[in-house]
Order: sequence, then C-alpha cells, then structure tokens
Amino acid sequence: MQILTLNPYIDMKVNRKFKDSVFTKLFNDPDLLRELYCALRGCSLPSDIPVSINTLEKVLYMDLYNDISFEIGGKLVVLIEHQSTVNPNMALRMFFYISKILEKMIKKKGMYTEKPILIPRPEFYVLYNGRKSYPDSSILKLSDLFWKPPESDSDEKPDPLMELEVKVLNINEGKNKDIVKRCKKLSDYSVFITKTYEYYDEHKEVEKSIEEAIKYCRKHDILREFLEIHGSEVVSMILEEWNIDEAMEVWREEAWEDGLAEGLEKGIKQEREEIYKLLEQGCSIETIKQRLTQ
Repeated sequence: MQILTLNPYIDMKVNRKFKDSVFTKLFNDPDLLRELYCALRGCSLPSDIPVSINTLEKVLYMDLYNDISFEIGGKLVVLIEHQSTVNPNMALRMFFYISKILEKMIKKKGMYTEKPILIPRPEFYVLYNGRKSYPDSSILKLSDLFWKPPESDSDEKPDPLMELEVKVLNINEGKNKDIVKRCKKLSDYSVFITKTYEYYDEHKEVEKSIEEAIKYCRKHDILREFLEIHGSEVVSMILEEWNIDEAMEVWREEAWEDGLAEGLEKGIKQEREEIYKLLEQGCSIETIKQRLTQ
C-alpha cells in the first residue's frame, strides 16, 4: 500500500532529518531555559547557574528525536514539547533517548575504570498542547509498559527492576496557570498555539490560520520580536508539524484497515497492543502486516 503524502514538505516513504520546531527555536537560549526550568519545577535558581544545551542532532524523524535537552544544576533535563496527542510509549522513547545522550557524554574507555561514574540526575517532561481534553498533569511510567505475566497464586506485586517517569504538563491556555505565569515566553507560546487553533476552526486552512495567529500576536505584543524575525520560518515549521500529526493519523487508519480488524476477529488482545506499539515506533505498514501474518 502507498503511504499518503500530504504536502511537498512531507514524504512518509523516506526517513528524513527532523527540523527545529517553533518551541526549539524559541527556547534555544540558556537564560530562557533556566526560566522555563524554574517554572516547571516551581523553584528559583541563581541567574549565573550554567545551562548547557546538549540536544542530539541528526536524529531521524519517526525514529528517536526530542526538541530540547540540557544540563542545569547537576540535572539532565530532557524536554519534548508540542504533543497534540499524548503518546503512551513516551517513557520508552525517553529511555532510548537518554541512553543516547549518556553514551555521548561518557567516553567508552571511562566505563572500565574502577571509580563510579557520576552522571547528572535526569528529569523528563512533555508539554501537551493538543485539542483533546487532558488534565493539568499526569505521570507516564516505563514500568506501565512491562509485559505482565499471567496472574499467579501469589498476591505479591514485584517491584520494577528499572523505572523512568515522564511528567506530562498541559500548557494549553488556561491550564497550569502557575507554571505559565512564571515563564512569559511559555505563556506567549501557549497563546500563539491557541490562536492558531482558533483561526483554523474559522478558516479551515492551516497556512492562513498560522499567518493570522502571527498577525494577532505581533499586534498584541505576544512573541512580537521573535515572530518579526522568524515569521516565515514559523509558518513552515508549524505546517510541517501539523502535517506530521495528520500523517500519523492516516498511518493509524491504514494499519487498522490492513491488519487490526483481522487481529480483533481473532480476539487476540496482545496482537492489537503490538500494532499500536509498532505504529508509535514508526514501523512501516508492511512491517506491521508481516508481523500480523507470522
């Protein structure tokens, strides 16, 4: 089956390099990241505490990527933003990503020393600004994805041998007011995304909606300087992000038509869950179909 190509910017047949998002470009500054981190944590840090951005580059779309990762005060913060839907496998994706970052930070020969290697304490955040209703915050755990064996006679619940927690924060306008109040750029970003949605409801044209949101924000001194400098880039970046979301929906629908119905007829719950996991990992439709017929 052919994968639908939604516009000239996206070719779902070929892995491509993931470009900057509006959020990445907006917060790609140590001072702004310090302010953002303090807002997320509800804390205050000295203005001279160093912030080191270490976002991985050249990571393939539909494979592993994030928007920003940085070190601050002995902590390694991995931040993924602009999730229009909350991915239940985000903890697993974060696990893969933090492994790549640590591998980059630690030289291989250092692993064989007799001294323990001290690493920054990782923290993981997802900023949600999709349209569906979502609570102000939630926690996604890696252990929730562990395969659970059939119930035994024992009532004892085994402790997970490995854990990773991701905090999901809803940054839509009106949500988590304390957080956005402490970081004006985050508040402005939230308003900009909200206005884009509102104009889309009115026009049903993505590009026109983005342009109208930019005009509104510039007029009302919301991200004005940023939008004056990067306005054309912002249009391209949001068009790309928007169409990636649409492409994923198409991908899910095609997978359902090609394989999920068959799995449901068999009544195999494990098979259905496997399909969703493969979709979220970016597997092709052909790969999923082959897995179903094995």
